[in-house]
Amino acid sequence: MAASGSHKVVLVALGGNLMIAIAKFVAAGITGSSAMLSEGVHSLVDTVNELLLLYGLRRAARPPDRTHPFGYGRELYFWSFIVALLVLAMGAGVSFYEGVMHVRQPEPVARPLMNYLVLAVSFVFEGSSWWVALREFRARKGRLGYFEAFRLSKDPTTFTVLLEDSAALLGLLVALAGLVSAQLLDQPALDGVASIGIAAVLSLSAMLLARETKGLLIGEPAHPVVGEAILAIAAGDAGVRCANGVLTVQMGPSQVVATLSAEFEDALTTPQIEACINRIEKQAKQAHPEIVSLFIKPQTAETWRARRHMIEAEGRHRAP
Repeated sequence: MAASGSHKVVLVALGGNLMIAIAKFVAAGITGSSAMLSEGVHSLVDTVNELLLLYGLRRAARPPDRTHPFGYGRELYFWSFIVALLVLAMGAGVSFYEGVMHVRQPEPVARPLMNYLVLAVSFVFEGSSWWVALREFRARKGRLGYFEAFRLSKDPTTFTVLLEDSAALLGLLVALAGLVSAQLLDQPALDGVASIGIAAVLSLSAMLLARETKGLLIGEPAHPVVGEAILAIAAGDAGVRCANGVLTVQMGPSQVVATLSAEFEDALTTPQIEACINRIEKQAKQAHPEIVSLFIKPQTAETWRARRHMIEAEGRHRAP
C-alpha cells in the first residue's frame, strides 16, 4: 500500500509538472518574462525529477539476488539524491543566471496578462499535486510533527514531491510578485530579481533534500519501534537470559536489516539455541514485515556494553 501511494503521488506530480512546464515556456517565449522562463525551467526539472523517482521505485522493487542479498532498496535513495542535485544545478543555477542577465539588461514584459493566466493555471495544477502529496504524507506521519516526520521518513518519494510542490508554489508567488511589481513600478529589472528569488527557493529546497537523502543513502537506523519490538520479542522468549541490544540499518523504504545481541540460557543445546533464534526471527518478521534479515549473536551483556562503549568512544574521538 505504501508503494502504491508513492507511485500515485509521483504520477500526479509528473502529469501536472509536464503540462505546467509547456505552458510556462510558451508564455515566456511570447512575453519575454525572465521570471516565467525560470518557472518553466523549474517545472521542467521537476518533471525530470518525477521520472527519476519512478525509475528509482522500479529499480528498488527488484527482489534480492546473489549480488545484492539485501535487495535494491537503496537505488531509490540514490536517485532521490540525484533529484536533489538536479534541483540545485539545473533549477537554481539556470534561474539565477537568467535573473542576473535580466537585471543587467532589463526588457519590458510583453502581454503580461498571459503570464498571469499561466500563473493562475499553474497554481491550480501545483496545488492539486501538493494536496495529494500532503494527504499521503499525513497518512504516514501519524502523530509526528511535520518536520520530525520529514526527518524520520524512510521513503523519500512522498516528501520529495511534497517539498518540490511547496517550493513550486512559493516560486509562483515570487514570480507573481516580480511581474506585478515590474509592471506597476515600470521597473523591468524586478522581473529578473524574481528569477533570483526563485533560484534562492530552489537552492533551499535542494539542500534540504540532499541532506535527508544523503543520510538515507549512507545508512540510517530504522525507526526506533523496530528495535524495541525485536528486544521485547527476544526478552519474552524462554531461551533468552538477557536481550542486550539491537542495531538496525534501513536498506530501503520497506527493507530493514537488524542484528540482535542476546545471552542464551546456559543449559540450552545448540539445536535448542537454533530453535530459539528461529522463533525470535519469525515473530520479529511477523511484527515488522520490513525486516528482511535478522542476525542474532550469542553474547554476554558485559561484552555488548564494552563493545558499545568502545564504539561511542571512537565516535567522540573522531568528531570535529
